[in-house]
Amino acid sequence: MLDQLFNIVKQFGQDTVVNNPDVPNEHNNDVMADATKTIANGFQNVMAGGGFQNILDLFKGGGSSSGGGGGIASLVKNPMVSMMVGYFISKLVGKYNMSPSSASNVANTLIPNALNGIITETKNPENPGFTLDGLIGSLTGGGGQSSGGGGGALQNLLEQFTGGGNTANSGNGGGFDLQDIIGNLTQKAQNSLQERQSSGGGGLMDLIKGFFN
Repeated sequence: MLDQLFNIVKQFGQDTVVNNPDVPNEHNNDVMADATKTIANGFQNVMAGGGFQNILDLFKGGGSSSGGGGGIASLVKNPMVSMMVGYFISKLVGKYNMSPSSASNVANTLIPNALNGIITETKNPENPGFTLDGLIGSLTGGGGQSSGGGGGALQNLLEQFTGGGNTANSGNGGGFDLQDIIGNLTQKAQNSLQERQSSGGGGLMDLIKGFFN
């Protein structure tokens, strides 16, 4: 699933990064890899802090499909998105010596657009392989919460909130215990972060850079 996340970042990075004279060509791939890592780490850190509900709210409000999504306008106001944008600006300035204004332009365009693309794909019935369960599972070292059918418990939960899909669990919370799901994901995210720290933290970035090959 991380490869699909990276491909969405690459899609929106074509204009924002590759065709941007403020980003040296030799850094194009690394900048897009860092953008992918920023989004992945942002979700991981929020989940590790017990904030999966915030991620669910983000996916409920964003996306350009399903008619009622708030799209980019709602995403840029989200504190989680602001956190990712701010971190990415710091990375662009500190690692790639970009000016603060250029870094801000890149981050404020690439991060919200990529997130909107990710959210849209989770609501796209023509892409059943891109689910919230798959995305969260790839960030927590697990396969997501299986519900025995459909896209999984998290995807079904998302569809209940957004009115998408046609699940058998669409009534009265669908039999899901959201607090149990949040607790489980919090523990998995914490374990994943601890493993990354104990291994020096390079694993995720190395994996993302491998998608260029």
